[in-house]
Amino acid sequence: MTRRLGLLIGVLALGSLLLAAGCEKAPDVVKIGYNIELTGDIPKVGEGSKYAAELLKEEINGKGGLQVGDKKYPLEFIYQDNEAKAESATAAALKLITRDKVLAIIGPQASKQAVPAGEVCNANKTPMISPWSTNPNTTKGRPWVFRACFLDPFQGPVVAKFATEELGAKKAAVLYDIASDYPKGLAEFFKEAFERIHGPGSVVAFESFTTKDRDFSAQLTKIVKSDADILFTPQYYDEVPLIVKQAHQLGWKKPIMGSDSWGSAELMNLCGPDCFGSFFTTHYAAAGATGATKEFIDRYKGKYGYVPDDVAALTWDATRMLLQAVQNAGKLTGNLEANRKAIRDTLAKMTGFDGITGKMTFTEGSGDPAKCAVIVKISDKGEFEFYKSVCP
Repeated sequence: MTRRLGLLIGVLALGSLLLAAGCEKAPDVVKIGYNIELTGDIPKVGEGSKYAAELLKEEINGKGGLQVGDKKYPLEFIYQDNEAKAESATAAALKLITRDKVLAIIGPQASKQAVPAGEVCNANKTPMISPWSTNPNTTKGRPWVFRACFLDPFQGPVVAKFATEELGAKKAAVLYDIASDYPKGLAEFFKEAFERIHGPGSVVAFESFTTKDRDFSAQLTKIVKSDADILFTPQYYDEVPLIVKQAHQLGWKKPIMGSDSWGSAELMNLCGPDCFGSFFTTHYAAAGATGATKEFIDRYKGKYGYVPDDVAALTWDATRMLLQAVQNAGKLTGNLEANRKAIRDTLAKMTGFDGITGKMTFTEGSGDPAKCAVIVKISDKGEFEFYKSVCP
């Protein structure tokens, strides 16, 4: 009798567990995680990310929340600081996935953080969109990882072609951080593209340094003596002013080009007139913007006091794209894993998304959008002026 009673209790307990598992409470909010660089070497990147996200959250929650199926859900954004470090980015991703139980993650922004964080998100089957990471390895072989920007294999040749056709360069010099995924990869893509145009050896100086270095005089002395027509340096906004000023002090008077990592609102505060006249590739140009892009810029500037950089604009697009995927998934159930998969599947099929940084379409099997690049010229007023658009 006792044994039969024990079996009955066991069956009832198992049934209760299965019933509870099948009746998990559907979420009351749409919870999104942000894995961003709020401190460390590039805090303006994290600041712009958070400001753009908060602006969008305020807008949607002000209208009662995000409409998913027949219900409106308030947005809850959880911010984790990755300190601009790879190890912190992986830890932040794990916290957001396992502790905070977010539906999906926006960020990291910089490739040095996005590449390892992407590995964590993919392994844990959680959708991730990096707004700003252009390194191919961020999404390569990772069906759960996406981006909202163009790639370095596209950006490198764009710079090489522009330097050749617009600036008349026949010889080039490069200065880059060899210890960081983004500048190292982009420097190599530029070199390959430039030498494809002008022949082997046309990159006459290919100089490197290591993260945290602040004295570039040895490398720049070689570059000044190299007879190069242009200097390309795909570094972040905190390093660019040091490089440009030291180059000028050593006698460099020729054009300097940069990449999308130059696009921070903080660049001109640090660089000043030394950066006037320089060109860089980026994702959008604030000066002269119209339509939805101008509306975003005006709202952002009105709330935060400065013009949003490309990181902020791309974060706005990445978040809107993710929220569109949540809506396209149709409904939110009590099964977090199923919700994440539904969002990932709708992201992978998204076509013609109309962002403020351009239209984006994903093809199944690739988290990389087909997208144009913008060439910006820094005016003598320190403004980022649209120069031309280059499309794939």
